[in-house]
Amino acid sequence: MSALSTASAPGRREPPSGNVPRERAKGRAVWEERPTLVGQFGKGVVLTVVVLAVVLPLYAIILTSFSSEGAITRAGGSLVVVPDGLSLSAYREIFSNGVVTRAVVVSVGITVVGTAVSMVLSILCAYGLSRVRSFGHRFFLGAMIFTMFFGGGLIPGFLVVTSLHGYDNYWALILPSCLSVFNILIMRGFYQATAQEMIDAARIDGAGEWRILWSVVLPTTKAVTAVMTLFYAVGYWGSWFNTLLYMPFDNNKWSLSYVLYEYVNLGAKMPGVGTAGAGDTVQHQVASPFGISMAVVVLTLIPILAVYPFLQKHFTKGMLTGAIKG
Repeated sequence: MSALSTASAPGRREPPSGNVPRERAKGRAVWEERPTLVGQFGKGVVLTVVVLAVVLPLYAIILTSFSSEGAITRAGGSLVVVPDGLSLSAYREIFSNGVVTRAVVVSVGITVVGTAVSMVLSILCAYGLSRVRSFGHRFFLGAMIFTMFFGGGLIPGFLVVTSLHGYDNYWALILPSCLSVFNILIMRGFYQATAQEMIDAARIDGAGEWRILWSVVLPTTKAVTAVMTLFYAVGYWGSWFNTLLYMPFDNNKWSLSYVLYEYVNLGAKMPGVGTAGAGDTVQHQVASPFGISMAVVVLTLIPILAVYPFLQKHFTKGMLTGAIKG
């Protein structure tokens, strides 16, 4: 009996021993298999390199912003890697003259108002284009896609804004770039994927298009709304080119990104109050200390680093959902 019980039954496959190489199951892709030890080690090395490539420059910038002028000089006038003589003098200086303080207020206002305007217009446009029976659906969709490949150019855009008295006005920093056709098309795809049964049920209950959009479509597409809000907000917060075009002389109206452009990229000294031309600040003033420049960079990064963790869940969900939609 013992011999019969230990013998393997006919047709039964014995589990492979540790020395036998594992065979890939039929019908399964390579990436669906359990990774090997070498593969896991390689992924760990790649992820470590990527993390270090992101974290180390950020660490050096923050440390340099808190370093004294002597520490930066001992580091060769470049980024400080080893803490040496930490100081808050850079932050005290940039906040004492009022330019950065006003720039932060201006940037926050432009970002909040611009993001709200962009999201309202993008949602309405995307919802209208997602209804295939809406008036002029094909014409407007084709016209918007056309603008993705062909544009009027910089000079015609500048002439249009100035002819509408937008020069040296804040709305010129928002309206010329308030819509992104790419974002609208992404949102349109999500709106089209909303279950038609839910929309039909809402219509049977007497809901109109506004009610359907507010109570059916938007609650089921929170992920893409959060992602597009983040895209627009980051775009407005980091935008400096419109300031260069439409209000380059009055530093009381500069955004924080344009202060960063003047103060870091051009090596200009941050003016205290009043007005200053971009060319004057570069040609006739002494270059700013490197630590103060890095402090401005840190102030520009703080809002993005503070807001992103709260939107990360929706951001990841929106990107993954958009990637797997058929």
